[in-house]
Amino acid sequence: MALRLALLACAIALTCLPLASAEPKYRSAQEIIDAAPAEAWRSLDPANTLYLELESGRVIIELAPQFAPAHVDNIRTLAREHFWDGLSIYRSQDNFVVQFGDPEAGEAAAKSQGTAKTKLPAEFASKRSGLRFNALPDKDGWAKQVGFVDGFPAARDSTTGETWLTHCYGTLGAGRGAEPDSSNGSELYVVTGQSPRQLDRNITTVGRVVSGMEWLSVIPRGPQPMGFYEKPELRTPIQAIRLASDVPEAERTPLQLLRTDSPAFADATEARRNRRDGWYVQPAGHIDVCNVPLPVRAAKQ
Repeated sequence: MALRLALLACAIALTCLPLASAEPKYRSAQEIIDAAPAEAWRSLDPANTLYLELESGRVIIELAPQFAPAHVDNIRTLAREHFWDGLSIYRSQDNFVVQFGDPEAGEAAAKSQGTAKTKLPAEFASKRSGLRFNALPDKDGWAKQVGFVDGFPAARDSTTGETWLTHCYGTLGAGRGAEPDSSNGSELYVVTGQSPRQLDRNITTVGRVVSGMEWLSVIPRGPQPMGFYEKPELRTPIQAIRLASDVPEAERTPLQLLRTDSPAFADATEARRNRRDGWYVQPAGHIDVCNVPLPVRAAKQ
């Protein structure tokens, strides 16, 4: 009898033990993004937004004055004075970049740059204090640390105090010649291939495409070395490049970007770093700064 009571007591005790907490259900990056609260999103600043108008569609670019203030200021001037209107995308190099501006730059037939400055200092990296750097824990082969600053993929070196934009897909840079300070923002390129990170801190980067890469990535590759078009009829005409702040509000494209300093962005990045859905057999356990999608959505009314 005593033995039976003892066994019964043990059984009751076992049923009263707290159950081990179940592992949280895996949420995909898209599920996390879809559930992100309103405060996790930010709207584009019209004063730092360019509309590149092509016959195929609108390419929307966010400028980065916190990294290249002199170049961005010059780009604003060039846009307001309609420098690029009627010019072209005159280069499309496979797995590298598309480049646009004046194909006659440096020649007698070059288009006037109006009141824009023709000479600027190189702005390869910033030592500006107060940049909100949200670091990734992942190792990088090109920099001591990588992460994001205000929605831009970036890298930094704490020993020098420098922070710079990384050459990821969609990065907008200012083309230059042999001299480091030979760019002024009138000749621009967009990365359309695998991230050429060797260019980091060798060219001034001024922003990134946030929408419309589909119009740039399908431009036929140029037949000449480095993707240039010798025949003008092969170039892609630019209808206009305008600052969003100079466009009537009814004609703007209202977009919101997921804040890279938000918990939702951190959670979505982790979900991509260690995917555990039905298709993935082996989670990577790593993510490259240029392989982190930067979510964009139409602004909610």
